[in-house]
Amino acid sequence: MPIYEYACRACGAQREVMQKVSDAPLTTCPECQADAFQKKVSAAGFQLKGSGWYVTDFRGGSKKAAGGADCPAQGDSSSGACSGDACAGSAGAATAAAG
Repeated sequence: MPIYEYACRACGAQREVMQKVSDAPLTTCPECQADAFQKKVSAAGFQLKGSGWYVTDFRGGSKKAAGGADCPAQGDSSSGACSGDACAGSAGAATAAAG
């Protein structure tokens, strides 16, 4: 359930109220009883962290191939250089050397 900020135009009182999205906005100030209570526009109080969100996984940047190496033949489908493990580049060579 979201928390909304309200401010009274008459007395200046401010409140944070937990309401359902479907609830009607409050209009009467709890301090002065005036019909001047208004919902304020504010930023969301949470941030999406971790993988799986647009900001961390899909926003801009170059396309990465397997192993995290940039694919030098990206877009060159005729060469076949990016099929299978061919585009792993130095990541595949390092794994072979370590084993």
